[in-house]
Amino acid sequence: MDRLASFGNDPFDKPPCRGCSSYLVEPYIKCAECGPSPFLLCLQCFTRGYEYKKHQSDHKYEIMTSDFPVLEPGWTAQEEMALLEAVMDCGFGNWQDVAYQMRTKTKEECEGHYMKNFINNPLFSSTLLSLRQMEDHLSRTADTAIPFKPTDDPPRPSFDSQVSRDMAGYMPARADFMEEFDNYAEWDLKDIDFVDDDSDILHALKVAVVDIYHSRLEERQRRKKIIRDHGLINLRKFQILERRYPKEVQDLYDVMRRFARVVGPIEHDKFIESHALEFELRREIRRLQEYRREGIQSFCGAKVYERVKRIREDERRKRNMLCDVLQYIHDARACQQWLHKQAAIDAGITPVVTTITTSGRRSAPPLNLTGLPGTEKLNEREKELCQVVRLVPGAYLEYKQALLNECRRQGGLRLAQARSLIKIDVNKTRKIYDFLIKEGYINKA
Repeated sequence: MDRLASFGNDPFDKPPCRGCSSYLVEPYIKCAECGPSPFLLCLQCFTRGYEYKKHQSDHKYEIMTSDFPVLEPGWTAQEEMALLEAVMDCGFGNWQDVAYQMRTKTKEECEGHYMKNFINNPLFSSTLLSLRQMEDHLSRTADTAIPFKPTDDPPRPSFDSQVSRDMAGYMPARADFMEEFDNYAEWDLKDIDFVDDDSDILHALKVAVVDIYHSRLEERQRRKKIIRDHGLINLRKFQILERRYPKEVQDLYDVMRRFARVVGPIEHDKFIESHALEFELRREIRRLQEYRREGIQSFCGAKVYERVKRIREDERRKRNMLCDVLQYIHDARACQQWLHKQAAIDAGITPVVTTITTSGRRSAPPLNLTGLPGTEKLNEREKELCQVVRLVPGAYLEYKQALLNECRRQGGLRLAQARSLIKIDVNKTRKIYDFLIKEGYINKA
């Protein structure tokens, strides 16, 4: 009787019995003459003398069992394999979890046996050395996901931390993700077993399933390559790099990000940089055209013009604020608000404007934009406008885009045309129109 190692501890890992198709439990029988695929029978089918095709009941056989010691007494081959699987599942050093998974050995027994026979055993020294040399060779030749200096230690964020969520579960030390694309693709493959007596249709079906699984693996590698080449793992750093562009270029970046998968990272960055340069050139051209309209012919005169323009804007703002105070001087609350607003301006803080009606009563408070969709697409001046006018950011962006399209189509825009396009309160339309004119988004017809 030959005593051989089994397929594993889990009975579902073993092939089924050829007689009754039940899962095999040790000990079981293996025919020594049928092959090349193993012909396995459970004890019940063997005692009944089960025969199938070329297999006869008088063939030589082997009794398959792992209930015998291998490295030292007290540890059977089945327990040795269970220990190795538990260390692989729980990790080296987690002896409490390893013992819990073993269920037949204590924590101290698992640690002592593993260290004695698999770590400090001189019989395995040459094997470990060759494996270590192979790992060194692969580390020098493999294309790692994130290059680190030899002295650096890659970050290891915990699975439930914010950093891990920002990195989409990426584990830099392993250069892999916690969850893969199509994470359960292996489930369709785990029960497939190629045997000799499969029909042609069943064999072709199994091959097709394997091909589908290979295509999913290729898609995983393709997505990892895109993430690695474009540096998309560190999302926060990627967002910081995006913010260095003007808002118009950021909008273009959002639209063109989906095409990054078909071009290389260098070509994609060149495309975005070229559009950023185009935006800067167009803004400089508009500024030079403004100088020409004002009759400025030298850069020295342009500097004087910009300085005088800023002074004029400051004087206009102060004059408007003074008019507000003189108009509502009898309202103590309005006067107090004006003083707070002036103090905020002197401190360099954007004031929160609260308009007051001519009857002395306050209107509705400014709109709170926190959490509203589209707020992140607005600059500070646009946020202040939406707060004062009490207009949600999404609606403001739609009105702004409609006015910009009409202005480009006609080469200019009048207030009456803006009111015909935007069907809201005429006072709000005028404020939006004046704001876009002041910021240079549109021109008067």
